[in-house]
Amino acid sequence: MINTKLEEYLNYLKALGKSLNTREAYERDLQQFFAYILDKYGNALSLAEVDRYIIRDFMGYLYESLGNSNRSISRKLTSLKGFFKYAVHNHWIPNNPALIIKNPKFEKKVPQFFSEKDMELLLSLPDLSSKFGVRNLAILELFYSSGLRISELTILTTESIDFYKKIIRVHGKGDKTRLIPVGSKAIEAIQNYLAIRDSFKTKYSENILFLSKSGRPLDRKELLEILNQYISLVAQRKGYSVHTLRHTFATHMLSNGADLRAIQEMLGHANLSTTEIYTHVTMTDLSKTVNLLHPRSKSKKDKE
Repeated sequence: MINTKLEEYLNYLKALGKSLNTREAYERDLQQFFAYILDKYGNALSLAEVDRYIIRDFMGYLYESLGNSNRSISRKLTSLKGFFKYAVHNHWIPNNPALIIKNPKFEKKVPQFFSEKDMELLLSLPDLSSKFGVRNLAILELFYSSGLRISELTILTTESIDFYKKIIRVHGKGDKTRLIPVGSKAIEAIQNYLAIRDSFKTKYSENILFLSKSGRPLDRKELLEILNQYISLVAQRKGYSVHTLRHTFATHMLSNGADLRAIQEMLGHANLSTTEIYTHVTMTDLSKTVNLLHPRSKSKKDKE
């Protein structure tokens, strides 16, 4: 019964335009909760009998038994709130038991990013004597130049890029389309890849831009494996991942003078507050600029 309700809810999220990654995250969170109540209460517990105390017990279980962070628990509680809100709307239950439970507080993580020197090294790694190296460099350059999500890159088509205007059309979260300017190095790398793309093509290729060894469109898992092999050669600290490239794009853009709202638009963030986390890295540079250029910061010797 509960599985049927969950499937209906996931179909609702799909109809809303939620991405596959978002739907899969909601499904994992809800499946974990339902497995918890099944283990603890058995099949006798109906959806309408789930109350705030059960949900709080679940949160305690996540923290004390599984060692989940407040950030992770908050996300799972948000998943529960969304599901039970839908359940109330469809008259499956009389009220939302998760509604009055406050999400645990957590500090926003300062995103890790590669230095410009690290990026130069990363972009020098693909072997351009191989067609796979040519393809992989195009992927890396595009990631660094655009800040795309990996799910967005996997669905880019050969028609997504306007080479004359140096713009890509991206279909992102919430079924929204945005236009992103792309640097000349990325454009050049993509053109070099397109010149040999036919060597990848099969009847399964369709018009997807980046293709796998088998000629099929690269999926998320394959793309992660390709990029991680390069990132592991450069990363000096634990925690660097493919998503670090997206953080690097935003951080480097901001530190080199890009407008925060422009970065928000390029990243596809719904709220500016999400983008503002990248301002952490610019404060040191800004302080240096003020000390160097502001007339009240210069010493008498500097003025002479």
